Amino acid sequence: MKWENQTARTQAPGDGAPGERSPGNGTSGSRLIDWLLRPASRTWQVLSLAVLLGVCVSTSLRANWGSDNSFVVKAAQTLLAGGSPYEDKRFLYLPSAVIMAVPEALLPRTLLQWVLPAGMSGLLGAGWLAALRMFSVPWRSRFAVGGFAVFALAYKPYVNLVLIGNWTAISAAALPVALLLAHRRSWAAAGLVVGLAIACKPMLVPIGLLFLLARQWRGLAAAVLVPLGLSLAGALMMPSPTLFFTKTLPFLLQGQDAYALPWDASPIAVLPRLGVPEPLAVLLAFAGAGGGLWAAWVRWRRQDQTDRGELRLVETACMVMLAAFLVSRPSFDHYLLVVLPLLLASAVRPGSMPRSPWFWLALTPQVALVPWPSELAHKRRAFKDCATLCGLAMVLARRALRSGRVTLGPVTTAGSPPRTEPECAATPAESASRTAF
Repeated sequence: MKWENQTARTQAPGDGAPGERSPGNGTSGSRLIDWLLRPASRTWQVLSLAVLLGVCVSTSLRANWGSDNSFVVKAAQTLLAGGSPYEDKRFLYLPSAVIMAVPEALLPRTLLQWVLPAGMSGLLGAGWLAALRMFSVPWRSRFAVGGFAVFALAYKPYVNLVLIGNWTAISAAALPVALLLAHRRSWAAAGLVVGLAIACKPMLVPIGLLFLLARQWRGLAAAVLVPLGLSLAGALMMPSPTLFFTKTLPFLLQGQDAYALPWDASPIAVLPRLGVPEPLAVLLAFAGAGGGLWAAWVRWRRQDQTDRGELRLVETACMVMLAAFLVSRPSFDHYLLVVLPLLLASAVRPGSMPRSPWFWLALTPQVALVPWPSELAHKRRAFKDCATLCGLAMVLARRALRSGRVTLGPVTTAGSPPRTEPECAATPAESASRTAF
């Protein structure tokens, strides 16, 4: 898949100078994208809705729905009964998450069976819509309507997340919303959204680095103080809150146990299963994460000429999250749902990551229709999950580090023909401003 790239400015309707147009007006640099940005027909809308409802209904009818969510609901029920949620070693969230789970604990199981899958799909859909708005993509376009349905149908971790009801869906909705607010210079509101997501599940903690790069201290304070305050409130409501530090945190830092190992896609867990010594696996994983953070810093310093900073903001945030997933224990397949909607929506920008064939090659192991040997199924699927994680991280890091290259141009000296030798012609690429949005 190779798309033609052309330089074009893209801007939200009503925000730019005269003559600048939105992606829906044929300025994306790709005929395919321009076709996808046209309004979706009623048939497209009906089929997409049928796909999403089908996923929700089929999930509600399965016996193992909400397996991950059950740990959070059980923690809230334990709190309401006067016990400590951290007596259960499987409850790994902050004390604030117990407060957030109380409404679920009060719902009848039969009602929750239908509400939970719909809620998971709704959160993922909200993240998709925010990612589209980030790049000024019309919500009624073929790209918006059909893209999300195809993603839900073809990308296996989507169905998996809706099935198990993991609170990763909250982070998948919160990150695009927070980046959209940040792009609109509402960094304090973005910090509030990130803080609330961390209070539910501490997945977006690495995004604090984005606030540091942008020097947005009020947003960073909100992202830190909101979960801290809610966690203190939750700790005061429960007996033995110190179990979080003496029991839960050590269990989590050790990568849990054999229960999570078959699904743990972190290189720290996967490489030893392939015969790599564990110390070397840890070193490789942290080296990859360090390289990813460096790539995020380089990407932040570079501003693009094809948009108003949306791509810079999105790719920096996604690079930070992918670097964190390389060393987090555990790191499951559905974690990538936090960054993929943003990266997919960026396809409307010339030169973006989805316009590279390597991006789609990295996603191939997760495509539902691709057959795999039986030995890679079920308990060994972490191998292909790890391959996807590492592949996406390398592709995005390669794109981020492009700004470090030099441009060779002809140099002419008096009485000599033009020359293009690197030693006399290398000129640094234009540096980017460090000014925050």
